[in-house]
Amino acid sequence: MNRNDVTEKIITVKVSKGLQWADVAKKVGLSKEWTTAACLGQMTLDARQAKIVGKIFGLTPEEQKWLQVVPYKGSLPTPVPTDPLIYRWYEVVSVYGTTIKELIHEEFGDGIMSAIDFSMDIQRQPDPKGDRVNVVLSGKFLPYKSY
Repeated sequence: MNRNDVTEKIITVKVSKGLQWADVAKKVGLSKEWTTAACLGQMTLDARQAKIVGKIFGLTPEEQKWLQVVPYKGSLPTPVPTDPLIYRWYEVVSVYGTTIKELIHEEFGDGIMSAIDFSMDIQRQPDPKGDRVNVVLSGKFLPYKSY
């Protein structure tokens, strides 16, 4: 058994029970975005959180321990994603990446946006021309230091 096996079990149970990530997140007490990432093997749960997730998905104590192991991050199977929705994110970065970089550097200086001290919010935004996906990414700015 490994972390990928636990992730596959979580996905299987989610589908079979018709669960929603937002409902799982409410029980865990964290955002739907972070909780989903944790259940998909990209974040580390503490013992209390792992027990809650374990109860929801029928995980054994051993499987719950895997949820508490720091994962190898990066869940995409190929360098250029082939899933259409994920590829569109790749496309956004390919087209707007240099613009995002330029504007962050202009506003903040030389540094990066953290993906560790980070939050994300995904919401449906009703629109008469077709609902929109509203994604807000918020990461701490980390300046490069001189030494």
